[in-house]
Amino acid sequence: MTDNRNTIIAVILSGLVLIGWQYFFNIPQMEKQRAAEQAQSELAKANKAAPAAPAGSTSNPTPGAAPTTPTLNQPATAAIVSRDAAISGSPRIKIETPRLTGSVSLKGARIDDLSLVQYRDTVDPKSPAIVLFSPSGTPEPYYAEFGWVAASGSATKIPDQNTVWQQDGSGNLTPDRPVTLKWDNGEGVTFRRTITVDDHYLFSIKDEVVNSGSAPVTLYPFALISRHGTPHVSGYYILHEGLVGYLGDQGLQEYSYKKIAESKSVNFKVTNGWLGITDKYWASALLPQTESALQARFSSQPVGTTQTYQTDYLENPQTIAPGATGGTSTRLFAGAKEAKVVGLNFPLDSFGGYNKQLGLNHFDLLIDWGWFYFITKPMFLVLDFFFHLFGNFGVAILLVTVLVKLVFFPLANKSYASMAKMKALQPQLAALKERFPDDKMKQQQEMMEIYKKEKINPVAGCLPIALQIPVFFSLYKVLFVTIEMRHAPFFGWIKDLSAHDPTNLFNLFGLLSFDPTQLPVIGHYLMLGLWPIIMGITMWFQMKLNPTPPDPTQKMIFDWMPVIFTFMLASFPAGLVIYWAWNNLLSVLQQGYIMRRNGVKIELFDNVKATFAGSKKAT
Repeated sequence: MTDNRNTIIAVILSGLVLIGWQYFFNIPQMEKQRAAEQAQSELAKANKAAPAAPAGSTSNPTPGAAPTTPTLNQPATAAIVSRDAAISGSPRIKIETPRLTGSVSLKGARIDDLSLVQYRDTVDPKSPAIVLFSPSGTPEPYYAEFGWVAASGSATKIPDQNTVWQQDGSGNLTPDRPVTLKWDNGEGVTFRRTITVDDHYLFSIKDEVVNSGSAPVTLYPFALISRHGTPHVSGYYILHEGLVGYLGDQGLQEYSYKKIAESKSVNFKVTNGWLGITDKYWASALLPQTESALQARFSSQPVGTTQTYQTDYLENPQTIAPGATGGTSTRLFAGAKEAKVVGLNFPLDSFGGYNKQLGLNHFDLLIDWGWFYFITKPMFLVLDFFFHLFGNFGVAILLVTVLVKLVFFPLANKSYASMAKMKALQPQLAALKERFPDDKMKQQQEMMEIYKKEKINPVAGCLPIALQIPVFFSLYKVLFVTIEMRHAPFFGWIKDLSAHDPTNLFNLFGLLSFDPTQLPVIGHYLMLGLWPIIMGITMWFQMKLNPTPPDPTQKMIFDWMPVIFTFMLASFPAGLVIYWAWNNLLSVLQQGYIMRRNGVKIELFDNVKATFAGSKKAT
């Protein structure tokens, strides 16, 4: 009776684990994705107020105090127009690089139109390019702006978001051809801006102020990145999306959109810092000169029904005497968070990334490597090494799995040897149940005496799985956060190792033309691709190699574990599931070899047969 009760409890607990996983993990993420898609669709059709941004006018600072960074804004009554209409509605200079296309708006001299030509919305190479920046007046404005703020009480006219600059010369902005803009305030002060771009994602901005007037001019250089509307985020706790920066001695600062909306504004005084806004794969960041003293800020404010987000900084003032010229330089990163580009140290890599080239402060942390970066980074470097050898990240994952098995081979051998001894002791353990059928405590005491005598660790079987946990997590992190894994194909139907297996058992792997996951109530549970099934089968075979636990509850949990993991991993990146399946297969071969070497009979097929025989008998 007790055994039956334990069995029932084990089944219930296993079911609760599976249901809880689906309810608290899969369902919320799918609901968020569907809600975001619906919101974006409605937003594209709407013709309501555009989100306001900080205005080109400055606030009224107190005498002797530094002014605040400008906040860019547009009238709350402005109508939203399409992105193409907004771009064509203002004079622009085209941007052309191997990785970027877009334009600089002469109105406000903003960099507000950027697309990443090497990255597409889907795995289809003909799908639209990823759009990073969009102008004000569009459904999702996102841009960078640079300039000057006048000192408190100054009447000096300075350019703002409505100022129309003039291009000095002609031509597009390319890696080989910078552009120069100028604006004369009509009072003897001329503003000049030179913009250059490299062949990756770095813009360099040099601002000059020529004072031909009769009085000195005091100005504060500023730079900002503004984003209107709360973007859709992945919603996973292991990934930061929002405002980010490495601010001198204050270290890495990360504020989610929700957190900064609640805080309103967070200020920092730093030297040797950078700050920006990051998505999962893309980011924009202000990269001031490392010696610059900054008043940096993360901020958010509501405008109508829309929340705006801004990251900006103000530098120390410059007083430009009559007949003199003042200036400042800064940089903008706007593009894909490629590990080599941002600055992860690659052996024998001549480029070195922006972190090394520009002497930045931990710019490689723009990629969210997480707390276990000391595992995640090496994992990525090894995967990238094999990828460049074989040209396939899936193959790289298989090879890394083999390397991991070799590294942990001595520990795993001890574990499997202990498990093999336990297998040989099964007749003695079975005899204990017959000697003390009604005394569980006595059974456990005698069992531990046998283990002690034979020098067996009863939890040794958990070691191979425990060893996988840090590797599993680091690989999951790499697959989830690195853009190199995005849309990376394997073989066959796996076109994106960072996405879940697109096949589904419940529509017969595509033979039936419907999506089972869209069914009401139960649809969330009907995601089960071929690779997760393969993983579950390999895990089941591995379990059947292990000694049968004497406790019925433990046995039932072990029997159900492959099923639970199969459904749990169904929504995980395909690359991770492939790793787990391949690791299970290698573990079965390794464990079988060790059992034979220890003289233990491999009863895999007998155990499988007994499982099905037991199922028939139970029915």
